[in-house]
Amino acid sequence: MGAMRRTVVGILAALLMVAATSCSYSTKDPDYVPPAPLAPLEQLKQVPVTEPTPGSASGGVTAFVTADRNVACAMTSARGEHLNLPYEPNSYSDSANNKFAIVPVVQCELAVYPKPQAADVRDDCAGTGLGYLGGTALLRPDKASYGGCRSGITQMESEFGPKGSRKGPISQLPELAEGQNIERNGLRCSAYNGGVACGNVSGGVAFFVSQAGYQLISDGGKTVSGTLPSP
Repeated sequence: MGAMRRTVVGILAALLMVAATSCSYSTKDPDYVPPAPLAPLEQLKQVPVTEPTPGSASGGVTAFVTADRNVACAMTSARGEHLNLPYEPNSYSDSANNKFAIVPVVQCELAVYPKPQAADVRDDCAGTGLGYLGGTALLRPDKASYGGCRSGITQMESEFGPKGSRKGPISQLPELAEGQNIERNGLRCSAYNGGVACGNVSGGVAFFVSQAGYQLISDGGKTVSGTLPSP
């Protein structure tokens, strides 16, 4: 009987030893510094396009919104300064604009956004120098810009800004998941790093917009303007 008792105790001790040695513990390394996010052009180059045109595609427009509902974008076309947008009133289809060439563009709007830097203000707003606001970004095949002249709020602010209704055309758009790329007419967008990067990869032109800041990239990444917080 004593021998059996000793055998049982030995088996239990062995099992406890195995269980103890099979557990693993991890501690946070106080010296670990996470790598900086990829630059917008590098992000657009490296992340594969899983689907050529997911999102809300209708009337020659592919639109999407980020998971946090802070950025909505339309991959669409422009005639001069007139954009074919599914969520903002516009005069793109006006016959007077038929004289302009149709150009692929991407337009993004933000619910919460930074102010434009002085160097990135591209319009004097009819000579007044007032009313150039942030909250929008535009990518053309050869250039990217942030902000523009307007009075009042954008549709994105109306729906998902601090006093937004959470209802409207943008609330119906599909999500572009974090880390996913989408491409249309040679222009590509990626949701990453808490915002959206869109660019003409072959032309070396892009922008990144988020609640925290923005960047405008040209000359294959050699010229960068805007402001982003430190990682």
